[in-house]
Amino acid sequence: MYLFEVNIFAVLLSAIGSFVLGGMWYSPLMFQQAWLEGAGLTELDLKSANHKMIFLGAFVFCLVASVGVAVTIGKLPSVLDAMLYGMGIGVVFVSTSFGVSYLFEQRPLKLFLVNAGYHTLQFTLIGFIVGSFN
Repeated sequence: MYLFEVNIFAVLLSAIGSFVLGGMWYSPLMFQQAWLEGAGLTELDLKSANHKMIFLGAFVFCLVASVGVAVTIGKLPSVLDAMLYGMGIGVVFVSTSFGVSYLFEQRPLKLFLVNAGYHTLQFTLIGFIVGSFN
């Protein structure tokens, strides 16, 4: 199903994929401890958070990002092109924007690497999924 030349199924699938990737990335199996330390949070902060609001909001943002990538990349000739385009968005726009903010906020490099790494992978994954349906 297409709306404005965007495959809605691909957008939904890429939003789910990037949401799941975030769940794994920030889990105890991967970078949760580094992220907690860098963000100045504790396990208690995680337990007392409003998880429904956080997860719903995170999914909506993943959905918006997926729509944005799908609209921006249009019909690229290959899945690899779409992945590289997504990676470019993650590195050039998202990571550099984080970098500027993190420098002024004097946030730790560790936090930058965890967050920028996730978003670079997120947009690469979105490019892969959206590109697979072109």
